[in-house]
Amino acid sequence: MLSVDMIEKNKSYKKGEIISILSIVVFFSLATIFAKQYGDILKDIPYLEGPSGAFLYVLITVLAVVAAPVSTFPLLPVAVSLWGSFFAAILSIMGWTVGASVAFGLARRYGKPLVEKMVSLEKIQRIEKLIPEKNIFISIVLLRMALPVDVLSYALGLFSGISFRNYFLATLIGVSPFAFFFAYAVDLPVVIQFFVVALVLILLASGYARYNKL
Repeated sequence: MLSVDMIEKNKSYKKGEIISILSIVVFFSLATIFAKQYGDILKDIPYLEGPSGAFLYVLITVLAVVAAPVSTFPLLPVAVSLWGSFFAAILSIMGWTVGASVAFGLARRYGKPLVEKMVSLEKIQRIEKLIPEKNIFISIVLLRMALPVDVLSYALGLFSGISFRNYFLATLIGVSPFAFFFAYAVDLPVVIQFFVVALVLILLASGYARYNKL
């Protein structure tokens, strides 16, 4: 039987995640409209379409995770317009995995004094409650599928005992299907895309909550 605290934690988690998910989906759909309308113009920008542009995209993704933990997921449609779905997915996987690993390593090495300068402690404490004592590898994979880039990296570096190697592997596995699915979802009509993306993300977040009995 669930305690009152667990029930309240469950409600708080679901409400926060649904709001976060819907916000990401809205920005993703707007970015898709922008990319489809101005894709040809973007390709004409010097150094943006080729290797230098790909490197810049990965670098921005890494920095966004480490310096200001926000989701660069809405940039994915722009990447698809520049390099196609397959390579956009690969580049996103690289950026998310490297960024998450750097954040994890910084938190593990320098602890809370550094982390509290990078992210909100309130968010860290909320994420801490989601970190299970058992099956942490699978939990990280599931969390990365639902929300691949967030303060989870810092929280796991602070509060979990998972090794860097296992963390890196779990992150890589978790973000890969996410990246490929949504890179190819960019080609869907925007209205259908909105509902499909929102539904998939909500199902993944709910699945994680049930898995850990939140």
